[in-house]
Amino acid sequence: MSPNPSPATALPAGRARPTVLVTGAGLRLGAAIAVHLAQQGWNVAVHYRHSSAAAQATAQACRAAGADSEALAADFDDEAQTRALLPAALARFGRVDAIVNSASRFEFDDASGFTYASLEQHLRSNTAAPIVLAQALQAHLQARAAAATGDDAAATARPQGVVVNLLDQKLWNQNPDFLSYTLSKAALEAAGTMLALALAPWVRVVGVAPGLTLTSEFLDADSFARLHQLSPLGRSSTPEDVAAAVHFALSNASLTGTTLLVDGGQHLMRFERDFSMMAAPGTPPKPR
Repeated sequence: MSPNPSPATALPAGRARPTVLVTGAGLRLGAAIAVHLAQQGWNVAVHYRHSSAAAQATAQACRAAGADSEALAADFDDEAQTRALLPAALARFGRVDAIVNSASRFEFDDASGFTYASLEQHLRSNTAAPIVLAQALQAHLQARAAAATGDDAAATARPQGVVVNLLDQKLWNQNPDFLSYTLSKAALEAAGTMLALALAPWVRVVGVAPGLTLTSEFLDADSFARLHQLSPLGRSSTPEDVAAAVHFALSNASLTGTTLLVDGGQHLMRFERDFSMMAAPGTPPKPR
């Protein structure tokens, strides 16, 4: 039996390329995912909040890979802007077949510094926005099916979309750092299960949980390199690993309501602190 082709290559000749909305795609992991999916045959709506220049660069890289791509702005702290994002993508591309929720607020707090405000901010961007976008994708697919006529009706009687939520291996290997962030990702993981049930058969929902993938303001290059090796496989995830897992989740029509842990096995180990707090010996973490 041949492996499942991606939606792009599975489409009959002459049919439109599918479109994916990648949130937080101006920078870092979101940008890597966007470009990888463009290379795999997807048109890409590149979402950003403030990083306009970087998002434009990502869109240009997607176009260089043969995709139609454009950068679209929305602040996920604002529900109205969040709800306007998918309609903006539809106005530009005509269809959206998948959403990859890569945008994420990642700000330090712990039990001693926890506040209502911090939790609310993380929940808005990391949990509520992906739910709203999944809700909108289902509505779009249902409307698209209802509007199909003639030959289109046979081909799109019940189009199936996909939502991929970027999670974190630390949900399976918890520590007390970044309390609000972790709670928001735990809520998103639970939402993935509920949405997989609620939105089926129109939308599949899959989580992808990377390990330590990119360095941050908290780690110098040497600390990152050392920590990246702390896994049973001797390496954690790379942006290419995570992007490939996202593409697999988009392509495999049997996946829903589950999470792919892409971390070299880091979730199997015990870490007392978040990686961002684990600077090189003798080098204290940056101020919280």
